[in-house]
Amino acid sequence: MSAERQAGLPQSLLLLLGSCLPVLGAVLLAPVLPRMQEHFAETPGAAVLVPIALTLPALVIALLAPFAGIIADRLGRKPLLLGAMLLYTICGVLPLWLESLEAIVISRAGIGLAEAAIMTCCTTLMGDYYNGARRERLFALQMVATSLSAAIFMGIGGALGENGWRTPFALYGVGLLFLPLMAWFLWEPRSHAATTAEADNSAFPWRALTPLYVLSFLAGLSLFVVPVQAGYLLNLLHVDAPQQIGMTMGANQLGVLAGALSFRVLSGMPAHRQMLLAFVMAGVGGALMAVAGSHALVVVAVLINGLGIGLMLPTLITWIMAQVDFKQRGRAAGGFTAAIFAGEFASPLVVLAITGGVNSVLPTALGILAVVQLLIALACLGLPRLHGLSPAAAAPGPSL
Repeated sequence: MSAERQAGLPQSLLLLLGSCLPVLGAVLLAPVLPRMQEHFAETPGAAVLVPIALTLPALVIALLAPFAGIIADRLGRKPLLLGAMLLYTICGVLPLWLESLEAIVISRAGIGLAEAAIMTCCTTLMGDYYNGARRERLFALQMVATSLSAAIFMGIGGALGENGWRTPFALYGVGLLFLPLMAWFLWEPRSHAATTAEADNSAFPWRALTPLYVLSFLAGLSLFVVPVQAGYLLNLLHVDAPQQIGMTMGANQLGVLAGALSFRVLSGMPAHRQMLLAFVMAGVGGALMAVAGSHALVVVAVLINGLGIGLMLPTLITWIMAQVDFKQRGRAAGGFTAAIFAGEFASPLVVLAITGGVNSVLPTALGILAVVQLLIALACLGLPRLHGLSPAAAAPGPSL
């Protein structure tokens, strides 16, 4: 679908930058988690609540993303986007003043609610404003932009964290900059309800997509291991400066970016082999983290881990889209988004279940996760034999 007006560079930049804001919510606080935990050391349940403050937005997105499109269709994309940007800003900066850890966690739930709407509206408006190759290029740039912004936000979060664990929350005020720009440059696309109201009677291919959604959940779980756990691992190595922690996590996100870009180079490889390679790299990186005895080795480990994670995501979404027709793509993409963010939310809980809250056991937990990832890599070899799963999924990605 295209809008009556012609979208150009301002609209592309706003939608791409808007897509990066949910990444800000996920990674900005990671470098200051240890200091935040220290501040609330006397608060009952802080060992659980502090990591949850980082990942709760992911759970809210996982729960609400499938419904955000319905709201956008009924209320309009632009009104929902502007309202979400306002909520994002308010809930984002509130922890600058909140004294209760429980209240901070609640504000983070509000962030997740806003991010679910922002992600949905930005992606939907990309589809509304652009057609054909331009639309595909913009979706590809969206993945690159979010990966690159994660690396940048990690570094910014670490630098701001040098002035106190609350300081990074001030960056959420950027929403006030986006609000007038989006109100001025974006418009509500013309309704195409009359031409898209045809019923889709074809059955949704749950049998084919279920194993891919399971892999998406595991990819999301793997994606958040480094952002949540690297700071604690570095503390065990007597590295506690937020800037150093932030730069280490930034190396992981640069690996994710490189892995995502490598998908195009490996596009001729069957998808199940790409997934095998992705989980092998993630597992090898995790194993190196488990045995790392120096800061430098941790940096190398998280970089290798990021390469695997970055390859997983475009491979999975391409494979999932190969299983559905045009009228089912929205539901398929919504399931992918929900699975990824559900995995991100579960990630610290899985590690906590292994460590029992004892930080000294963290290397063992990382080693266990690395073994699991390597076993998943082997299991990927059997995916083409599953009934109903199309092997024709390793199509070349869109050109950048």
